[in-house]
Amino acid sequence: MPHWNGLLAAFLAVFTITLAIRLGLRWLNVRHLKAHGHVVPEVFRDQIEPETLARMRDYTAASSSLGSLEILVDDLAALVLVLSGFLPFLAGTDLLSGLHPVAAGLLFFLACSVILGVLELPFDLYGTFVIERSFGFSTITFPLWLKDLLKTLLLSGIIMGSLLAVFLALLYAMPGLWWLPAWLCFVMFQLLLTWLYPSFIAPLFNRFEPVDDVPLKGRIDTLLERAGFHLKGLFKMDASLRSRHSNAYFTGIGRSKRIVLFDTLIASHSPEEISAVLAHELGHLKKGHIRKQLAASVIISLVVLYASSRLLAWPLLYQTFGFDSPVPYAGLFLLSFLAKPCAFYFIPIGSMISRRFEGQADAYARHLTGTSAPLAQALKRLARENLANLHPHPLYAWIYYSHPPLVARIEALEHGQDERVRKTAV
Repeated sequence: MPHWNGLLAAFLAVFTITLAIRLGLRWLNVRHLKAHGHVVPEVFRDQIEPETLARMRDYTAASSSLGSLEILVDDLAALVLVLSGFLPFLAGTDLLSGLHPVAAGLLFFLACSVILGVLELPFDLYGTFVIERSFGFSTITFPLWLKDLLKTLLLSGIIMGSLLAVFLALLYAMPGLWWLPAWLCFVMFQLLLTWLYPSFIAPLFNRFEPVDDVPLKGRIDTLLERAGFHLKGLFKMDASLRSRHSNAYFTGIGRSKRIVLFDTLIASHSPEEISAVLAHELGHLKKGHIRKQLAASVIISLVVLYASSRLLAWPLLYQTFGFDSPVPYAGLFLLSFLAKPCAFYFIPIGSMISRRFEGQADAYARHLTGTSAPLAQALKRLARENLANLHPHPLYAWIYYSHPPLVARIEALEHGQDERVRKTAV
């Protein structure tokens, strides 16, 4: 069983405060929406009817309530797992103690992941087949959902198991310096996955076809030529097989780079709007946002792995949570658990950087197309189709939003358009 000491007391304090803040932010966001969600923002006057606005409020409230309950259950379940004495019991069983440390570590992580993962399934099922379906989004069948789940579990097991096996092998072979080769392996692994994902992993779940709409493809080719890109990977994804949500994204590195348009986006948006969305994605490519995010990940992973190597040699870590002696693979699990509430306080930094990137991509799209009107119109239509929250609480948006809030984003686009018109008139 855990031993009460300063480390455990400090962790429980951080854990409790962080959980309260996370749940409080969600409550604050929904309360703010209910107080202001009856007002249609000026930029949406021609897009949103009162009935649609009410559905937006209800969808956000329902999704947020489910998310809050999931956070509470997941965090408390993990806390019970760690404080119950189960971890030292599991590590001390005859099965694990008789295995090679790498194999024992893999089984240890597998057992903990299964226990915590099972608790997430009811939330996924309810969210997909109750909330998403009741608001007209979910189109996935249960057999397909189950097939996706099994594929995800298999891929996650292979990918994460392989990386964990490398880490554990290095940890036991090079106790003092394992973090450095582990970091190099992580970087290469991340680059490999980024390269493999568009061509080999994503097609396991969705079908990707070249955009076959001739007028749209002609417009897109012109846009790519104007931007100076020779991008061969422009694909349509069969998103409608699972959901009516619409979107687009850029992925991959090197020759695997591609831009993906949801078939729902192509079906519901005009060629001008789709071209504007594509110009925004090209802005991410032009500004090197993918490279910058990878570079940040490389630096952060180096710091995390070095700090982990130091903490894994700390006897108090194991004593606090009921271990009689250090068990490095259990230490890795404990560190991942202890780091989770602390990592929350770094979320605003990542969100601010992401919002800056999105603003740069919007500005590039306006520059490339010569107007902000199609992109602004596309964002309005996406907000309506996806039942987006038009009234997020400012603090919630500041912490969590990777994109600027829609109203502010559209106002920035239209303000930029007004400035361009004034300058042209002069």
